[in-house]
Amino acid sequence: MAEVGVPRREAARSPADRGKSPEDVEAARIAAVRRYDILDTPPDGAFDRIARLAARWFDVPIATVTIVDEDRIWFKATHGLDGVTQIGRDPGLCGSAILADEPYVVTDAAHDPRSRDNPLVTGDLGVRFYAAAPIVTAEGERLGTVNVIDTRPREIKEAEIDTLRDLAAVVLDELELRMAAIHRLRAEREQRQQAERDRSEIESFASTLQRSLIPPALPRISGLELAAHYQPASVRQVGGDFYDVFPMAGGRWAVVLGDVCGKGAPAAALTSFVRYTLRSLAAHHDDPAEALTELNTAMIAEQTLDAMPKFCTAVFAVLTPQPSAEASEPTGFDVTVVSGGHPPPYLLSPSGDVRPLSTPEGMLIGMLPDARFVTCTATLRPGDALVLYTDGLTEARTHGGEEFGEEAVRAFLGGHGGCRADELTGHVVALLDRFDAQRADDVALLVLSMPPVPDLQDPAGSDTQEDGERQ
Repeated sequence: MAEVGVPRREAARSPADRGKSPEDVEAARIAAVRRYDILDTPPDGAFDRIARLAARWFDVPIATVTIVDEDRIWFKATHGLDGVTQIGRDPGLCGSAILADEPYVVTDAAHDPRSRDNPLVTGDLGVRFYAAAPIVTAEGERLGTVNVIDTRPREIKEAEIDTLRDLAAVVLDELELRMAAIHRLRAEREQRQQAERDRSEIESFASTLQRSLIPPALPRISGLELAAHYQPASVRQVGGDFYDVFPMAGGRWAVVLGDVCGKGAPAAALTSFVRYTLRSLAAHHDDPAEALTELNTAMIAEQTLDAMPKFCTAVFAVLTPQPSAEASEPTGFDVTVVSGGHPPPYLLSPSGDVRPLSTPEGMLIGMLPDARFVTCTATLRPGDALVLYTDGLTEARTHGGEEFGEEAVRAFLGGHGGCRADELTGHVVALLDRFDAQRADDVALLVLSMPPVPDLQDPAGSDTQEDGERQ
């Protein structure tokens, strides 16, 4: 028997192995095999081509690419060896070849004591010639071998041994490319998962902050039904629309709805400032126009030269109940409305008549020191509804890109005369769902209605109204 490469010295070692115990060398080799994550993977065209090329160049019936595991030799690619996926790691062909960096050649395996008991030699296959080049990493770890096998004894030339080395190097290149792709895919997956976690956290934060800027529940008001809806343009960004309902002295009620400039945390801070400043001012001013004037002054005082202007639009309505001599419920509500650059509220009658409560000279709040605010008065009677909204409703766009507009809003409301607050709010929400969500702005909606006369009832207490509110 003739052998080429590392003939019999099983102790022949890579320079990286010198000074290490056999156990440490094997542990490092197995760790490298695990790092490449190749064991038990499906067939791969690149490795299959290498096996076919090896068989063709060496003119042998069998060629394989193997990875040596702890207790088995696993075939990543085979040519001419159908049905065999792995063999035991007993002393034999690949078990000997993996021990050295140089190619290992056996010209007659039937007479080699390390291979003569191998199932590939003693079985029906009858292997006689075997040549293998180890697949060696840059760190010197031997992962497996590229093997050429024949069923008859034969010799091998030095140039053929070099070819076998090159094929083993090509296998390592493919393993490196595969490992890099796996790492890249894992990194991308982890980045996507982290992005999803970050997105969820941002959405949760934005939702929590947004909820803190509007009432958790609408108050219960004798003789009135209230409903509200807030729809942000993005679940990941805090909007600038807001509404509020709170009591004033003398049994009156303040109703506020507005839209501050900007988005995100700056808009949230400005919304909080506007909302709570108005609550404070309403306690000291009976006239809502005076309250907006004071708010305008306060907002201008907050402006700084190194920041974007801070302004808002708002409609502020004061509802005064008209007492009844015969019942505990009011017979109606006197409504005084003042607006600062905001779309007018609509007074909707049971018959479908829609009246805008316009204050045409109302200016943006927070822009001009001498801004003027004009009031408008009306009466809310049984069956009527008062609708306050932000411009996200009028500026909503269809999927064709057309803006809905104030006239369309007015016509839509006119088709729902006699609806109660909750019902009318539901109709508007259904309308919003028909618009293009990609072009949407924040929408705040607040609806107050008086029930028809036969249905007037005195709600118990003066707590909060859970029913009829859409948050």
